[in-house]
Amino acid sequence: MRYWHPFTEEALARVKRDQVEKLVIIPLYPQYSISTSGSSFRLLDKLWQRDPELEKIEYTVVPSWYQRPGYIQAMVELIAQELENCPHPEQVHIFFSAHGVPVSYVEEAGDPYQREIEDCVDRIMKTLNCSNSHTLAYQSRVGPVEWLKPYTEDAIQELAAAGVNDLLVVPISFVSEHIETLQEIDMEYREVAEEAGISNFYRVPALNTHPVFINDLADLVIEALNTPNRDFSDAIQMKKIIKMYPQERWQWGLTTTAEVWNGRLAMLGFMGLLFELITGYGPLHLAGLL
Repeated sequence: MRYWHPFTEEALARVKRDQVEKLVIIPLYPQYSISTSGSSFRLLDKLWQRDPELEKIEYTVVPSWYQRPGYIQAMVELIAQELENCPHPEQVHIFFSAHGVPVSYVEEAGDPYQREIEDCVDRIMKTLNCSNSHTLAYQSRVGPVEWLKPYTEDAIQELAAAGVNDLLVVPISFVSEHIETLQEIDMEYREVAEEAGISNFYRVPALNTHPVFINDLADLVIEALNTPNRDFSDAIQMKKIIKMYPQERWQWGLTTTAEVWNGRLAMLGFMGLLFELITGYGPLHLAGLL
């Protein structure tokens, strides 16, 4: 994982322990972004440069793979299955929700993410071959900077105002269930939709262990082994070094140590608050805040 256990450094320690001689490095992000796959590749590049043991390992990287037929087919099967379960499939508006990125990534750094997301949606709809209308929007924005639009919550409200009553949300840039599908889509965006007047809110599950998807990943590994190696410089696509927001900066990204200590400090703060609530004594009580 990039930001949780097992961290990249922990995985590489096992790679060295197992005396692996060749690696195929595949990010579990179908579409490339400098903030997702790029973040991992930049970290790996740093670790490779300062570790003689890693430098002996032959490796190749796969920057993105959203266009693979197996991935597209698996997505289509999941969407078609959900449509079939809807009382009126022909009335359902298909709503693709992708993780957003700041506009500066695309316009200044040349991030191909938006282009790849749009191409991916086009491929899925062509393969699905249905007459349902569809929308692409971007979720999970944070902070004051401008992110890719339309924003998911705004697009949902606009569709409701236009008379859409049946909405099928497709988490397009996520391959597994996590907080941005289970919490953000299933709970927060469902609430937005219902308050806006959309009665029927459906959601396509993430790929998870869909057999067509898993088999295609296996094929991807084999194909990568049988094609010329690509190094990290091939995968670090950045026309201009910009501030990475919010999770990293180009030269001063989070480290495992920093993440661990941030977690420990957060836990200590929580325990301190709990102690004050139980005992009635502590700095917050002295300051009149509790």
